Amino acid sequence: MSTTRHAEIAGAGLGGLALAIALAQKGWSVRVHERSDDLRMFGAGIWLWENGLRSLEALGVEQTATARAKRIETMVARDQDGRPLLRRSFGTEDRLILPPRADLYDALIARVGELGVEVELRSTAIGITPRGELEIEDGKTLQADLVVAADGVFSRLREALLLTRRVDYLDEGYTRLLIPRRPDDPDTEVTEYWSGSRRLLYDPCTDDVDYVCLCCPVDDEAGRRVPVDKESWLASFPMLGGIIERIDDSGRWDRAMRVTPRAWSRGVAAIVGDAAHGQPPNLGQGANLTFQNCLALAEYLERDGDVATALARWEREERPLTDHIQRWTDLYGRVASAWPDRFAHRRSQVLETVTRIPWVDRQLNKAARHRPFGAR
Repeated sequence: MSTTRHAEIAGAGLGGLALAIALAQKGWSVRVHERSDDLRMFGAGIWLWENGLRSLEALGVEQTATARAKRIETMVARDQDGRPLLRRSFGTEDRLILPPRADLYDALIARVGELGVEVELRSTAIGITPRGELEIEDGKTLQADLVVAADGVFSRLREALLLTRRVDYLDEGYTRLLIPRRPDDPDTEVTEYWSGSRRLLYDPCTDDVDYVCLCCPVDDEAGRRVPVDKESWLASFPMLGGIIERIDDSGRWDRAMRVTPRAWSRGVAAIVGDAAHGQPPNLGQGANLTFQNCLALAEYLERDGDVATALARWEREERPLTDHIQRWTDLYGRVASAWPDRFAHRRSQVLETVTRIPWVDRQLNKAARHRPFGAR
Protein backbone atom coordinates (compact mmCIF):
# COMPACT_ATOMS: atom_id res chain seq x y z
CA MET A 1 0.00 0.00 0.00
CA SER A 2 1.32 3.48 -0.92
CA THR A 3 2.50 5.71 1.90
CA THR A 4 2.55 8.86 -0.25
CA ARG A 5 0.86 11.71 1.56
CA HIS A 6 -1.50 13.97 -0.34
CA ALA A 7 -2.24 17.71 -0.13
CA GLU A 8 -5.05 19.82 -1.58
CA ILE A 9 -4.23 23.53 -1.93
CA ALA A 10 -6.76 26.28 -2.67
CA GLY A 11 -5.16 29.12 -4.63
CA ALA A 12 -2.48 29.13 -7.34
CA GLY A 13 -0.82 32.41 -6.45
CA LEU A 14 2.77 32.71 -5.25
CA GLY A 15 2.05 31.00 -1.94
CA GLY A 16 -0.01 28.14 -3.31
CA LEU A 17 2.54 27.27 -5.98
CA ALA A 18 5.51 27.66 -3.63
CA LEU A 19 3.98 25.27 -1.11
CA ALA A 20 3.02 22.81 -3.86
CA ILE A 21 6.65 22.73 -5.01
CA ALA A 22 8.02 22.37 -1.46
CA LEU A 23 5.70 19.44 -0.72
CA ALA A 24 6.22 17.73 -4.10
CA GLN A 25 9.99 17.87 -3.57
CA LYS A 26 9.40 15.94 -0.33
CA GLY A 27 7.46 13.20 -2.16
CA TRP A 28 3.90 14.43 -1.57
CA SER A 29 1.24 14.21 -4.23
CA VAL A 30 -0.28 17.69 -4.60
CA ARG A 31 -3.28 19.19 -6.31
CA VAL A 32 -3.79 22.95 -6.58
CA HIS A 33 -7.19 24.52 -7.21
CA GLU A 34 -7.41 27.86 -9.03
CA ARG A 35 -10.73 29.58 -9.62
CA SER A 36 -9.50 31.56 -12.67
CA ASP A 37 -9.53 30.35 -16.26
CA ASP A 38 -5.74 30.43 -16.48
CA LEU A 39 -2.63 31.09 -14.43
CA ARG A 40 -1.88 34.79 -14.64
CA MET A 41 -0.14 37.25 -12.38
CA PHE A 42 -1.03 40.89 -11.91
CA GLY A 43 1.74 43.15 -10.79
CA ALA A 44 4.88 44.98 -11.74
CA GLY A 45 8.18 44.17 -10.04
CA ILE A 46 8.89 42.25 -6.87
CA TRP A 47 11.56 42.62 -4.19
CA LEU A 48 13.46 39.42 -3.50
CA TRP A 49 15.69 39.69 -0.44
CA GLU A 50 18.29 37.18 0.69
CA ASN A 51 15.77 35.13 2.68
CA GLY A 52 13.44 34.92 -0.32
CA LEU A 53 16.25 34.15 -2.75
CA ARG A 54 17.54 31.31 -0.58
CA SER A 55 14.02 29.92 -0.32
CA LEU A 56 13.51 30.11 -4.07
CA GLU A 57 16.87 28.41 -4.60
CA ALA A 58 15.69 25.53 -2.41
CA LEU A 59 12.50 25.38 -4.49
CA GLY A 60 14.56 25.15 -7.69
CA VAL A 61 13.39 28.41 -9.28
CA GLU A 62 15.80 31.17 -8.16
CA GLN A 63 17.98 31.28 -11.27
CA THR A 64 15.07 31.20 -13.72
CA ALA A 65 13.06 33.77 -11.79
CA THR A 66 15.92 36.29 -11.61
CA ALA A 67 17.61 35.68 -14.98
CA ARG A 68 16.65 39.11 -16.37
CA ALA A 69 16.74 41.06 -13.11
CA LYS A 70 19.13 43.81 -12.09
CA ARG A 71 21.40 43.16 -9.11
CA ILE A 72 20.93 45.93 -6.58
CA GLU A 73 23.99 47.34 -4.82
CA THR A 74 22.48 50.15 -2.74
CA MET A 75 19.13 51.39 -1.50
CA VAL A 76 18.54 54.95 -0.33
CA ALA A 77 15.58 57.03 0.88
CA ARG A 78 15.71 60.76 0.15
CA ASP A 79 13.66 63.62 1.53
CA GLN A 80 12.04 66.53 -0.32
CA ASP A 81 15.45 68.24 -0.60
CA GLY A 82 17.24 65.17 -1.93
CA ARG A 83 19.00 64.54 1.39
CA PRO A 84 19.58 60.83 2.16
CA LEU A 85 17.57 59.62 5.15
CA LEU A 86 18.46 55.94 5.01
CA ARG A 87 21.09 54.02 3.09
CA ARG A 88 21.71 50.28 2.81
CA SER A 89 24.32 48.35 0.85
CA PHE A 90 24.09 44.79 -0.48
CA GLY A 91 26.66 42.06 -1.06
CA THR A 92 26.95 38.48 -2.22
CA GLU A 93 25.51 37.09 1.04
CA ASP A 94 22.98 39.86 1.60
CA ARG A 95 21.26 40.39 -1.73
CA LEU A 96 18.33 42.30 -3.17
CA ILE A 97 17.16 41.45 -6.69
CA LEU A 98 14.14 42.93 -8.48
CA PRO A 99 12.68 40.78 -11.26
CA PRO A 100 9.31 41.39 -12.91
CA ARG A 101 6.65 39.59 -10.91
CA ALA A 102 5.60 37.71 -14.06
CA ASP A 103 9.09 36.19 -14.40
CA LEU A 104 8.86 34.81 -10.88
CA TYR A 105 5.37 33.43 -11.43
CA ASP A 106 6.35 31.79 -14.72
CA ALA A 107 9.31 30.13 -12.98
CA LEU A 108 7.02 28.71 -10.29
CA ILE A 109 4.56 27.44 -12.92
CA ALA A 110 7.35 25.71 -14.84
CA ARG A 111 8.67 24.06 -11.66
CA VAL A 112 5.19 22.84 -10.73
CA GLY A 113 4.99 21.19 -14.14
CA GLU A 114 8.38 19.54 -13.73
CA LEU A 115 7.31 17.99 -10.44
CA GLY A 116 4.01 16.66 -11.75
CA VAL A 117 1.81 18.82 -9.51
CA GLU A 118 -1.80 18.76 -10.70
CA VAL A 119 -3.35 22.21 -11.22
CA GLU A 120 -7.11 22.41 -11.72
CA LEU A 121 -8.35 25.65 -13.29
CA ARG A 122 -11.90 26.95 -12.84
CA SER A 123 -11.95 25.06 -9.54
CA THR A 124 -13.19 27.20 -6.64
CA ALA A 125 -12.82 25.98 -3.07
CA ILE A 126 -15.75 27.10 -0.93
CA GLY A 127 -15.19 25.12 2.24
CA ILE A 128 -12.44 23.58 4.34
CA THR A 129 -12.38 21.59 7.58
CA PRO A 130 -9.77 20.75 10.22
CA ARG A 131 -10.32 17.08 9.31
CA GLY A 132 -8.63 17.54 5.94
CA GLU A 133 -11.64 18.14 3.70
CA LEU A 134 -11.73 20.67 0.88
CA GLU A 135 -15.14 21.43 -0.58
CA ILE A 136 -15.25 22.50 -4.23
CA GLU A 137 -17.97 24.64 -5.76
CA ASP A 138 -19.03 21.85 -8.16
CA GLY A 139 -20.15 19.76 -5.18
CA LYS A 140 -17.09 17.57 -4.65
CA THR A 141 -15.53 17.15 -1.23
CA LEU A 142 -11.88 16.13 -1.41
CA GLN A 143 -10.04 14.38 1.43
CA ALA A 144 -6.30 14.90 2.02
CA ASP A 145 -3.61 14.49 4.64
CA LEU A 146 -3.17 18.27 4.47
CA VAL A 147 -5.51 20.97 3.16
CA VAL A 148 -4.28 24.53 2.67
CA ALA A 149 -5.91 27.91 2.13
CA ALA A 150 -3.72 30.10 -0.07
CA ASP A 151 -6.59 32.29 -1.24
CA GLY A 152 -5.36 35.73 -0.25
CA VAL A 153 -6.14 38.55 2.15
CA PHE A 154 -9.90 38.09 1.88
CA SER A 155 -9.67 34.32 2.41
CA ARG A 156 -13.10 32.81 2.89
CA LEU A 157 -11.43 29.53 3.82
CA ARG A 158 -9.49 31.15 6.67
CA GLU A 159 -12.79 32.32 8.07
CA ALA A 160 -14.37 28.88 7.53
CA LEU A 161 -11.67 27.57 9.88
CA LEU A 162 -12.43 30.42 12.34
CA LEU A 163 -8.80 31.50 12.15
CA THR A 164 -9.37 35.21 11.49
CA ARG A 165 -8.61 37.57 14.36
CA ARG A 166 -8.43 40.87 12.48
CA VAL A 167 -8.25 42.21 8.94
CA ASP A 168 -7.24 45.87 9.05
CA TYR A 169 -7.64 48.42 6.26
CA LEU A 170 -4.67 50.74 6.62
CA ASP A 171 -4.38 54.45 5.86
CA GLU A 172 -2.14 54.20 2.79
CA GLY A 173 -2.19 52.61 -0.64
CA TYR A 174 0.02 51.93 -3.62
CA THR A 175 0.03 52.12 -7.40
CA ARG A 176 2.66 49.77 -8.84
CA LEU A 177 3.69 49.67 -12.48
CA LEU A 178 6.53 49.20 -14.95
CA ILE A 179 7.92 52.00 -17.11
CA PRO A 180 10.24 51.81 -20.17
CA ARG A 181 13.89 51.93 -19.19
CA ARG A 182 16.26 54.59 -20.55
CA PRO A 183 20.02 54.11 -21.03
CA ASP A 184 20.90 56.73 -18.41
CA ASP A 185 18.66 55.30 -15.68
CA PRO A 186 20.45 54.16 -12.51
CA ASP A 187 21.44 50.52 -12.86
CA THR A 188 22.04 49.27 -9.34
CA GLU A 189 20.42 51.69 -6.87
CA VAL A 190 16.88 51.64 -5.53
CA THR A 191 15.69 55.09 -4.45
CA GLU A 192 12.64 56.00 -2.40
CA TYR A 193 11.76 59.69 -2.64
CA TRP A 194 9.68 61.28 0.14
CA SER A 195 7.60 64.44 -0.25
CA GLY A 196 5.10 65.24 2.48
CA SER A 197 2.86 62.19 2.88
CA ARG A 198 3.70 60.87 -0.60
CA ARG A 199 6.47 58.50 -1.64
CA LEU A 200 7.78 57.51 -5.07
CA LEU A 201 9.90 54.38 -5.25
CA TYR A 202 12.20 53.85 -8.24
CA ASP A 203 13.63 50.36 -8.82
CA PRO A 204 15.93 49.17 -11.62
CA CYS A 205 14.27 46.00 -12.89
CA THR A 206 15.57 44.66 -16.23
CA ASP A 207 17.39 45.98 -19.30
CA ASP A 208 13.96 46.96 -20.70
CA VAL A 209 11.85 48.21 -17.80
CA ASP A 210 12.04 49.90 -14.40
CA TYR A 211 9.64 49.29 -11.52
CA VAL A 212 7.88 52.31 -9.97
CA CYS A 213 5.64 52.39 -6.90
CA LEU A 214 3.59 55.43 -5.90
CA CYS A 215 2.43 55.55 -2.27
CA CYS A 216 -0.04 57.97 -0.72
CA PRO A 217 -2.69 58.19 2.05
CA VAL A 218 -6.15 56.85 1.24
CA ASP A 219 -7.67 60.35 1.47
CA ASP A 220 -5.28 61.70 -1.20
CA GLU A 221 -7.75 61.57 -4.10
CA ALA A 222 -5.34 62.89 -6.72
CA GLY A 223 -2.57 60.62 -5.50
CA ARG A 224 -4.59 57.41 -5.80
CA ARG A 225 -6.13 58.27 -9.16
CA VAL A 226 -5.69 55.71 -11.97
CA PRO A 227 -4.64 56.47 -14.66
CA VAL A 228 -1.99 58.27 -12.62
CA ASP A 229 -2.46 62.02 -12.29
CA LYS A 230 1.01 62.90 -13.57
CA GLU A 231 0.59 66.63 -13.02
CA SER A 232 -0.20 66.08 -9.35
CA TRP A 233 2.74 63.73 -8.79
CA LEU A 234 5.07 66.05 -10.71
CA ALA A 235 4.08 68.86 -8.33
CA SER A 236 5.23 66.67 -5.42
CA PHE A 237 8.39 65.45 -7.18
CA PRO A 238 9.45 68.12 -9.71
CA MET A 239 12.93 66.60 -9.97
CA LEU A 240 11.48 63.27 -11.20
CA GLY A 241 9.80 64.43 -14.38
CA GLY A 242 11.87 61.99 -16.43
CA ILE A 243 10.33 59.10 -14.48
CA ILE A 244 6.78 60.40 -14.11
CA GLU A 245 6.40 61.22 -17.82
CA ARG A 246 6.98 57.55 -18.68
CA ILE A 247 4.05 56.31 -16.61
CA ASP A 248 1.27 54.99 -18.85
CA ASP A 249 -2.41 54.32 -18.19
CA SER A 250 -1.83 50.90 -16.64
CA GLY A 251 -1.41 50.15 -12.98
CA ARG A 252 -3.84 49.63 -10.13
CA TRP A 253 -4.19 51.39 -6.80
CA ASP A 254 -4.43 48.96 -3.88
CA ARG A 255 -5.19 49.88 -0.30
CA ALA A 256 -2.74 48.48 2.22
CA MET A 257 -4.12 45.77 4.49
CA ARG A 258 -2.90 43.73 7.42
CA VAL A 259 -4.12 40.24 8.29
CA THR A 260 -3.80 38.99 11.87
CA PRO A 261 -4.94 35.37 12.26
CA ARG A 262 -5.75 33.59 15.51
CA ALA A 263 -3.49 30.77 14.34
CA TRP A 264 -1.91 29.45 11.15
CA SER A 265 -3.61 26.07 11.35
CA ARG A 266 -6.40 24.03 12.84
CA GLY A 267 -6.26 20.26 12.78
CA VAL A 268 -4.68 19.30 9.44
CA ALA A 269 -5.75 22.54 7.71
CA ALA A 270 -3.34 25.46 7.29
CA ILE A 271 -3.24 28.98 5.85
CA VAL A 272 -0.27 30.45 3.96
CA GLY A 273 0.74 33.65 2.17
CA ASP A 274 -1.50 36.72 2.38
CA ALA A 275 -4.23 34.62 3.98
CA ALA A 276 -1.88 34.18 6.96
CA HIS A 277 0.11 37.43 7.07
CA GLY A 278 -1.08 40.00 4.53
CA GLN A 279 0.83 43.26 5.09
CA PRO A 280 1.74 46.56 3.43
CA PRO A 281 4.76 46.32 1.10
CA ASN A 282 6.91 48.94 2.83
CA LEU A 283 9.71 46.48 3.64
CA GLY A 284 9.11 44.33 0.55
CA GLN A 285 8.93 41.16 2.64
CA GLY A 286 5.41 39.80 2.02
CA ALA A 287 6.36 37.34 -0.73
CA ASN A 288 9.73 36.53 0.83
CA LEU A 289 8.08 35.51 4.10
CA THR A 290 5.61 33.43 2.10
CA PHE A 291 8.41 31.52 0.39
CA GLN A 292 10.39 30.86 3.55
CA ASN A 293 7.28 29.84 5.50
CA CYS A 294 6.16 27.44 2.76
CA LEU A 295 9.63 25.92 2.58
CA ALA A 296 9.71 25.53 6.36
CA LEU A 297 6.24 23.96 6.45
CA ALA A 298 7.34 21.17 4.12
CA GLU A 299 10.45 20.63 6.24
CA TYR A 300 8.49 20.31 9.50
CA LEU A 301 6.08 17.88 7.84
CA GLU A 302 9.06 15.82 6.69
CA ARG A 303 10.41 15.61 10.23
CA ASP A 304 7.15 14.76 11.98
CA GLY A 305 4.76 12.14 10.65
CA ASP A 306 1.79 13.66 12.46
CA VAL A 307 0.51 16.56 10.35
CA ALA A 308 -1.27 18.45 13.13
CA THR A 309 1.80 18.27 15.37
CA ALA A 310 4.06 19.45 12.55
CA LEU A 311 1.75 22.39 11.81
CA ALA A 312 1.76 23.48 15.43
CA ARG A 313 5.55 23.34 15.59
CA TRP A 314 5.84 25.21 12.28
CA GLU A 315 3.80 28.12 13.61
CA ARG A 316 5.57 28.14 16.96
CA GLU A 317 8.99 28.37 15.31
CA GLU A 318 8.28 30.52 12.25
CA ARG A 319 5.52 32.94 13.19
CA PRO A 320 7.47 35.22 15.57
CA LEU A 321 9.62 36.55 12.72
CA THR A 322 6.59 37.07 10.48
CA ASP A 323 4.75 38.95 13.23
CA HIS A 324 7.85 41.08 13.83
CA ILE A 325 8.04 42.15 10.18
CA GLN A 326 4.31 42.89 10.08
CA ARG A 327 4.78 45.32 12.96
CA TRP A 328 7.84 47.02 11.47
CA THR A 329 6.48 47.37 7.95
CA ASP A 330 3.38 48.99 9.43
CA LEU A 331 5.53 51.30 11.56
CA TYR A 332 7.61 52.28 8.52
CA GLY A 333 4.47 53.32 6.65
CA ARG A 334 3.13 55.30 9.60
CA VAL A 335 6.40 57.20 10.04
CA ALA A 336 6.66 57.91 6.32
CA SER A 337 3.09 59.11 5.77
CA ALA A 338 1.97 60.66 9.03
CA TRP A 339 4.02 63.88 8.94
CA PRO A 340 2.34 67.06 7.57
CA ASP A 341 4.33 69.05 5.01
CA ARG A 342 5.19 71.73 7.57
CA PHE A 343 7.06 69.13 9.65
CA ALA A 344 8.96 67.57 6.73
CA HIS A 345 12.33 68.97 7.82
CA ARG A 346 11.82 67.73 11.38
CA ARG A 347 11.04 64.27 9.99
CA SER A 348 14.30 64.34 8.04
CA GLN A 349 16.27 65.21 11.17
CA VAL A 350 14.62 62.45 13.20
CA LEU A 351 15.04 59.77 10.55
CA GLU A 352 18.65 60.62 9.83
CA THR A 353 19.39 60.01 13.50
CA VAL A 354 17.19 56.96 14.12
CA THR A 355 18.19 54.97 11.04
CA ARG A 356 21.86 55.13 12.06
CA ILE A 357 21.11 53.20 15.26
CA PRO A 358 22.33 49.58 14.79
CA TRP A 359 19.33 48.18 16.71
CA VAL A 360 16.89 49.84 14.30
CA ASP A 361 18.82 48.46 11.32
CA ARG A 362 18.62 44.97 12.82
CA GLN A 363 14.86 45.23 13.33
CA LEU A 364 14.18 46.49 9.80
CA ASN A 365 16.37 43.79 8.22
CA LYS A 366 15.69 40.90 10.57
CA ALA A 367 13.88 38.86 7.91
CA ALA A 368 16.16 39.84 5.04
CA ARG A 369 19.17 38.47 6.91
CA HIS A 370 17.36 35.37 8.19
CA ARG A 371 18.45 31.95 6.94
CA PRO A 372 15.23 30.07 6.08
CA PHE A 373 14.60 26.68 7.66
CA GLY A 374 15.06 24.08 4.93
CA ALA A 375 17.37 26.23 2.76
CA ARG A 376 21.07 25.61 2.29
